[in-house]
Amino acid sequence: MSSCISQNKKATPQETKKSIAEALAILPNASVSEMITQYHTLKEQHPEAYNFDDEMELNKLGYQFLNNGKIKEAIEIFKLLVAEFPDAYNPYDSLGEAYLADGNILLGIKNYEKSLALNPKNIHAEDVINKTKYADYDATRFHKTYSVTQYINDLDELARRLTEIHPNVYKFISKQAFWEGVEAQKKTITPQTTFSEFIWLCSEIIASINCGHTSMGYFHQERNMIPMELRFPMELRIIDDKAYVSNPLANKDKIEVKQEIVRINGIPFDTIKEKIYKHISSQGAIQTYKKNFFNAHSTAIIAYALSFPKTYQVTVKGSKTPIALVPLEEYTNNFESSMVNASCSAPLCLEYIEGGKVARMRIRSFAYYGNKFPEFKTFMDTSFKELKEKNSSDLIIDLRGNGGGPSDAGILFLQYISKQPFTYFSKSQFNEKLEENQLKENAFSGRIYITMDGNGNSTTGHVISLVKKLKLATLVGEELGANQFCTGGQKRLRLSNTGIQFSVARNTYVTTATSYPDDKGILPDYPVFQSIEDYLDNKDTVMEYTLELIRKSN
Repeated sequence: MSSCISQNKKATPQETKKSIAEALAILPNASVSEMITQYHTLKEQHPEAYNFDDEMELNKLGYQFLNNGKIKEAIEIFKLLVAEFPDAYNPYDSLGEAYLADGNILLGIKNYEKSLALNPKNIHAEDVINKTKYADYDATRFHKTYSVTQYINDLDELARRLTEIHPNVYKFISKQAFWEGVEAQKKTITPQTTFSEFIWLCSEIIASINCGHTSMGYFHQERNMIPMELRFPMELRIIDDKAYVSNPLANKDKIEVKQEIVRINGIPFDTIKEKIYKHISSQGAIQTYKKNFFNAHSTAIIAYALSFPKTYQVTVKGSKTPIALVPLEEYTNNFESSMVNASCSAPLCLEYIEGGKVARMRIRSFAYYGNKFPEFKTFMDTSFKELKEKNSSDLIIDLRGNGGGPSDAGILFLQYISKQPFTYFSKSQFNEKLEENQLKENAFSGRIYITMDGNGNSTTGHVISLVKKLKLATLVGEELGANQFCTGGQKRLRLSNTGIQFSVARNTYVTTATSYPDDKGILPDYPVFQSIEDYLDNKDTVMEYTLELIRKSN
């Protein structure tokens, strides 16, 4: 058994050495310069006593300072780390983060670029570099026009970059259909085309390749610049392919919550929805992610789809008379995930319900990259140890809203819930993680239920595909927004003339659960949907259904 192996395992030479980070951290009232002096003294006098060859030691110490708001001290520790490990990429990544936290953008980017040069697969460094370089995005260009030539050149650049970088650009759309779509968009360009109109048609080209990791972001460019008076002045929510008023905003005297909207400005809502969905990037033909995306941005995305009308009229179900809406004077997007588990609201948490008989774990994200991964690992290690000690028989794992993260987090998660060793990837861009993964010592042996939704993307798709293949849990909720196939590893770019920002996925990853269709999300064992009444009443329909399954099984 694994516990026996652990007990009989011989310590490696590295494990017998003392922690240099602990030796420095326990110095009473020492300044960071005194710590560094002590580091050099110990290394000179006792080179074999401490683990000087473990770069994570100084890295850990630096982040202790950084997380406690002692940025200057963190910078000095990370500078020492870089000096000690000049050929490693992670020290430069850490130093870059500290410099940015200190407001020194120049040195921050310089160190991130050094990290990326040492490790071209350091997606985090590339992401930070491009976000910082593109921070000067002009959000006041809504009505601005560019020349037809500039627009056409940017469309050519967009299409070229998509097809050059994305390894699976023609997986869900034919080459002919893609390029015909690009040419069709070119024909719509006129000297009067505004920047806001152009960015909308760019989103359709990007979304046409059906890749969740290739997009213009979470609609931030579009929604940040739309004038208040042009927004659609109500919040709508799509449930069962119908549009319901979730918040009438400035029109509460005209429209009631829960009313179904069947037309906007005389256009059937189904027609509007179909047009909007063509502009939302998602994996294959998965509609649940598009639905949730609409729900998050209905006030802005409807305006784009209708070409920014100056007035709005809506027709509610059961009435033939349109209702004229008043425009918004102010608006803040307060959209949150459909999860309403307020008692377990932290990104990572474990609680006990049903009188302690049932454990409920929430994992809002797997995005614990690099230096943040120990936080995720500690949570998993301590939580499953506790579950074993408490001898819990039923565990609900809430993965709703989980947008993914590194495969390391997904693998660790599966090692704690699997009943047998497993291989994570059948195909990996860098031939990583193709080996068999063993179970953790405290792997859960009871019944597992996983709640999921269309916001589950990327690594969450990988994880759930393997959960379903290995029959590790009962899946409850809606079709996942991802599956076993993923083109990830985004490269951030900006169009030369208009400055529109977009990301293109460039690496292919496929789990060993290859029997499922690539264009659909992983399906639940029990499809459960929240009604408009449940949403407005803050009722967690999916969780209540899951608890009822457990009660019946007991």
